[in-house]
Amino acid sequence: MLRIATANVNGIRAALRRGFGDWLAGRDCDAVALQEIRAQPAKIPDGAFGDFHVTLDAGNLPGRNGVAVLTRRPPAAVRTWAGSALLGDPSGPMREIPAPDRTPLARGLGPFASQGRYLEVDLADAPLTLACLYLPKGGLPAHLQRPERMREAPDGGARYARKMRFLDGFARYLTRTRRAAAREGRELLLMGDLNIAHQELDLAAWRRNQQTDGFLPEERAWLGAQLSPRTLVDVVRHLHPGENGPYSWWSWLGRSFAEDAGWRIDYHLATPRLARSAMRAVVDRDHAGTRLADHSPVVVDYDWG
Repeated sequence: MLRIATANVNGIRAALRRGFGDWLAGRDCDAVALQEIRAQPAKIPDGAFGDFHVTLDAGNLPGRNGVAVLTRRPPAAVRTWAGSALLGDPSGPMREIPAPDRTPLARGLGPFASQGRYLEVDLADAPLTLACLYLPKGGLPAHLQRPERMREAPDGGARYARKMRFLDGFARYLTRTRRAAAREGRELLLMGDLNIAHQELDLAAWRRNQQTDGFLPEERAWLGAQLSPRTLVDVVRHLHPGENGPYSWWSWLGRSFAEDAGWRIDYHLATPRLARSAMRAVVDRDHAGTRLADHSPVVVDYDWG
């Protein structure tokens, strides 16, 4: 069995203060994909990743983004859009390693290549490629922007257009990397914060959020287009058909968390053979009564390996 988790930690240092280290030590995962590390390597506390080997692309935007994959053994291969990554073991400092991509970077992804948004590792002890993604949050198109309803200043749709360019490029890239893994005899598992709630079941207050970024019709259609029984399967939805949630993000404001008024935006998207092996999927809403971040880890057990 493989137990694999994905978690947006919204700042590794903040998550550690809330108990992330204890959660990691006690959850008995074989691999963990992390998003929004939000710290350059020198700022990450010693021992932050426990007994795991860590592969990290922190990106070049201090205090923003950053993705990592934790594994029990050193990965067999590492790939990033930036061409290099940091690799660390439980007892030593992280060192820079070459991490060249094996597929051409699709048009539209170039501006994101050095931002610490995507990382791939091949497991050493199973024919499996783990991909970790932090997809841009985006914004509203210009015609939906109402200053009185927005926390951020109107931008004429710039953040929306940026996300749409990313989605367009990443769709092509995802097809290429899925096919590349298949040629090598590997299954692919894409995990991360996709900043899109796919269906009405994935958002508690879906009726009043139909013109909210993250639940726009075009975003939902894009995610749906990536899924099929022959390409990638939404593992959590496969195991929880027809069920509201299980949600993985809640606002810090009000009673959203207490009332479970959340969004399901953190995913395991697996190639069909791997998806069929999934046995259990849970969201660890808190750890010892404390939220680790505004997101919670999504943990899946696979009958694999």
